[in-house]
Amino acid sequence: MFLKSLIISTPTKVIRELSFHKGLNLIVDETPSGETLTGNNVGKTTVLRLIDFCLGRDGSVVFKDPESKREVYQLVKDYLIDNKIIITLSLVDDIDNPQYVVEVNRNFLARKEAICRINGVDINKTDFEKRLGEVIFPSIIVEKPTFRQIIAHNVRYEDIRLNNTLDILNSFTKLEEYETLYLFLFGCDYDEGSRREELIANIKSESNYKKRLEKNGTKNSYKVALQDIDREIAKLEQKKSSFNINPHLDQDLDELAAVKEDLHRVNSSITSLRIRRDVIQESINDYYQQRFDVDMAQLQLVYKQAAALMPTIQHTFEEMVSYHNKMLANRARFIEEEIPELDEKIAQLQASFISLREKERYFTEKITASDTFEELEKVINALNEQYTRKGEYGAILSQIESVEEAMSKFYEDLKNIDDGLFSTDFKTKVDDQLSKFNDIFSEISDELYDERYSVKEDVVRNSKGQSVYKFSVIGTNLSSGKKQGEISCFDIAYTLFADQESIPCLHFILNDKKELMHDNQLVKLAEIANRENIQFVASILEDKLPVELRNKDYYVVKLSQNDKLLRIENQS
Repeated sequence: MFLKSLIISTPTKVIRELSFHKGLNLIVDETPSGETLTGNNVGKTTVLRLIDFCLGRDGSVVFKDPESKREVYQLVKDYLIDNKIIITLSLVDDIDNPQYVVEVNRNFLARKEAICRINGVDINKTDFEKRLGEVIFPSIIVEKPTFRQIIAHNVRYEDIRLNNTLDILNSFTKLEEYETLYLFLFGCDYDEGSRREELIANIKSESNYKKRLEKNGTKNSYKVALQDIDREIAKLEQKKSSFNINPHLDQDLDELAAVKEDLHRVNSSITSLRIRRDVIQESINDYYQQRFDVDMAQLQLVYKQAAALMPTIQHTFEEMVSYHNKMLANRARFIEEEIPELDEKIAQLQASFISLREKERYFTEKITASDTFEELEKVINALNEQYTRKGEYGAILSQIESVEEAMSKFYEDLKNIDDGLFSTDFKTKVDDQLSKFNDIFSEISDELYDERYSVKEDVVRNSKGQSVYKFSVIGTNLSSGKKQGEISCFDIAYTLFADQESIPCLHFILNDKKELMHDNQLVKLAEIANRENIQFVASILEDKLPVELRNKDYYVVKLSQNDKLLRIENQS
C-alpha cells in the first residue's frame, strides 16, 4: 500500500490537503535553522504523527510533548477538539493505477462524537487496529505479531525507532515478542507465535502462584508434616481407645465420634475453600498493588531522568502505566469471578459446621457424667487440632500438586512447539530467508555507504531460561548520521525483500530528523527510493537539504513560522 493523500479538515472546510507521489516525499520546514524554536515548531513531524494516528495510534501522540509525556500542547489539543478536526488518510495499492483504496477517517473527540471509520464504515475503537490490519493486509491471518508491530519499522519519528534498527517496539517488549515479529517479517512460516507467548506467560503466572503457596513451606515439607500429623493422630486415637469408659456411655461416645468425624470433614472442606479464596484474594491484591497509584509528579521526574540516561525509551509514562494497569485489572477481574461461588460454598459448610457443633455440645454434656471425661476431653481436643492441621496442610499440598500438573502441561506444550521451532530444518529455513534478505540489505548499504550490513540470528535464553531467536544487525554504526542511514537501508531493503517473497507490506517509509544524514547519502537515498518505487517520506529543515534535493517535485508540503501545518494562528 502507498500513501495517496492526507487531509486535515473541519466538518465544513479543508484546512490542508497533502498529496503524496512516488519516490522521495519531503515535508519541509523553510524556517532557517538558527531561528527554529524548540518543541512543536511548524508541524513537519506532526504530519508523520497524523499518518500514524490514522494507522491506529492514540490521538494524544499529536498534542503531547514527546520529551515530557505529562505536558500537553493545550493550544493544539483545544484546537483539534473545539474545531472537531477530522484527519482523512487515503492509501492505494498503486499510485499510477489504483485498483484498491483504503480510506481512514478519525477525529479527536470522545465517546459518541468520536469518528473512527474505515472505507465509510464506523469501527469501534477497540476493534480499529484489528480491522485496519484486515483491510490493509487481507491475506495475513495471524493474531501475533499485531498489525501495529508489523508496520512499526515503517513509521519512525520517535527516539526508539530513530536510534534502533530492529528493537523498535517499546522498552518492555519481551524477546519472544521480537522473535515472533521478525520470524514473520522474514517469511519464516511459524503459526505458533501467539500460542508460544501465551504458554510462556502462563508458566510465569503459575510459577508465581506456586511461590505464594509455598511461602511458609515447600511441597516436601508439607508431606513430612502430614506424616508427623498422621503418627500423632494414631497415638491419640490409641490413647482414646484405652480409656475405661462407663459402658452406659459407649453409645454416646460413638455418636460423638461420628459427629467429630463429620466436623473434621466439614472443617477440612472449609479450610480448603478458604485457602483457595485467600490465595485468590491475595493474587488480586498483588495485582492492584502493582498499579501505579503513587505520586505521579515524583515518578515523572524519575522518568525524565531515566529518559535522559536511556534515550531509547519510546512510550509515554501514562501509556505504560495505562497498559500496565489494564493488564493487571483484566487478570484481577478474571480470577475474582471465582470468589462469589467460593463464598457461597463456605457459607453452606459453615451452617453445617454450626449444626454439628450443637450436636457435639449435646453429646459432650451427656458424657460429662463420666469421671474420665476431663482426660478424654484433652485427647479429643488434641485430635481436633491435629485433624485441623491435617486439613489445612492437605489442602495446600493438593493445590501445589495441581499447579505443578498445570505447569508440566504448559512445559510439555512449549517443548512440542520448540522442538519444531529450533529444529535443524527450521533453523535452515531461517538462515535461508536471512540470506535472501542480506543479499538485498548489503547491496543497498554498499550503495549508500560503501559498507555491507547484514542481519544475523542467534538462539539465546530469555529471563525464564527458554530458547529464543534474537535478531541483530552486523555492522552497527554508533554515529547518529550513519545510524539513520543504516535504518533507512534496512527499511528499503525489507520492502524489496517482502515484494520478492510476496509478503504483504507497506510501500511507504516515514522518517524524521533526516538532517542528521550527510548530503551525499541523502541524495543517494532519494535516488534509491525513486528507482525502487518506494515512498520515502521525510521531514527535514530546508536549509539542511543538499542542493540536488531542493526541488519542488520532491516536496509534499512547505511549512514555516508564518504557515504552520494546522494553521491554528490563521484560524484564530
